[in-house]
Amino acid sequence: MATNKKKRVLTGSRATGMPHLGNYFGAYKPAIELQDHYELFLFLADFHALNEHYHPEENRLNSYRMLASFLACGLDPSKSLLYAQSAVPEVNELAWILSCQVPFGVMSRAHSFKDAQAKGLDINMGVFNYPILMAADILLFDANLVPVGQDQKQHLEMTRDMAQRFNHRFGETLVIPEPMISDTVAVVPGTDGEKMSKSKNNTVSLFADDKEWKKQVLSIVTDAKGLAEPKNPDTCNVVKIFSLLGTPDEIRAMREKYLSGGYGYGHAKMELLEKISATFGPMREQYNHWMGRQEDLRNLLQEGSRKARGLATEKLNRIQDRIGLIGRPY
Repeated sequence: MATNKKKRVLTGSRATGMPHLGNYFGAYKPAIELQDHYELFLFLADFHALNEHYHPEENRLNSYRMLASFLACGLDPSKSLLYAQSAVPEVNELAWILSCQVPFGVMSRAHSFKDAQAKGLDINMGVFNYPILMAADILLFDANLVPVGQDQKQHLEMTRDMAQRFNHRFGETLVIPEPMISDTVAVVPGTDGEKMSKSKNNTVSLFADDKEWKKQVLSIVTDAKGLAEPKNPDTCNVVKIFSLLGTPDEIRAMREKYLSGGYGYGHAKMELLEKISATFGPMREQYNHWMGRQEDLRNLLQEGSRKARGLATEKLNRIQDRIGLIGRPY
């Protein structure tokens, strides 16, 4: 009999501070758009965040910021499952089981580990084991699809290999996930023209106040062409950011004004500022609303986490039965 059951998509997000436009177009918007077409599992990757050296209070605040941001940008908990990685200890239990199946040589070739080595970082075991924990996140919840960028593609291949290795040895138990790679993920330029990043201090904040938005937009680097001169819209950072927000007609009009001359970069920046305010002003109100109700945020997260743990417990019981452990109820 035919079924209309939606495929399950799982994605996690680390909390890394105040969100910016790059976070919105790179993480929040793509994830939220999935909730109407798939069974979306979205988790706060707070165990993964422990690889960084945050102060506990900063880590806690960043978690609230991330939750408030997703909700402000349109995440609907009634359509998706929102939970915390740290509230599902079965993830770590499965990570240990998987780690007993993966050769050391495979792990030593992981991009995350090799990149840390190349940077001369003091590598902890969390960094080394990152792909295994990522695999446990995915395999514990029978995810059919996992959104990944090119930098995570190898890690998903490792997940698939772990699942296939397990199934070959113990029988069909784990769902083999497929990558969901979008060719249209926007690369948002920062105020200096480089990729927007907190580490480069070139961001336009998602929920800044009007004064800060104006300061950030006016700091966008442009060339030195004067008001009367025609300008190249294809090389201008202002146009590149505006093109992520404007309608086709609005983008076309700005490009025409650039090519015609008599239109200064200051004019373009003011148009961009108005578009940012119109797009993210209502979201900012929702963000501030949720940040003023952190206990409600935590309750919402815990409600989703209880549902997630129920599913995780059932799955881990089956896995432990398959490998011959008798400690859990089957």
